[in-house]
Amino acid sequence: MVAAKRLVRCESREFIATLPRLEPVQKLTRMEQPKSRDPLHGVTLERLLTELVEEFGWRELAARVPVRCFMFDPTVKSSLVFLRKTPWARTRVEEIYVNWKRARP
Repeated sequence: MVAAKRLVRCESREFIATLPRLEPVQKLTRMEQPKSRDPLHGVTLERLLTELVEEFGWRELAARVPVRCFMFDPTVKSSLVFLRKTPWARTRVEEIYVNWKRARP
């Protein structure tokens, strides 16, 4: 750290003060940034749905969220379209995912 001399005026007097020079703030790199507390941060809806289907299956998802895209001829593609257009169903599926992830060791 290098000191800087500056002219300072105080009550009609002038004097030279030696003040420490502050170092510039460094930006955090991507690795150093604090992690988000949001459990859905960085998880796409497709990944979320795929993991739930692998863990519970379509029948269990249909029992928890009774929608046609889970009950009759379910596919990931049709379910994604429905969940993106229907906020209440997406919220319920996201809650199932978060609760499942928190319960896992």
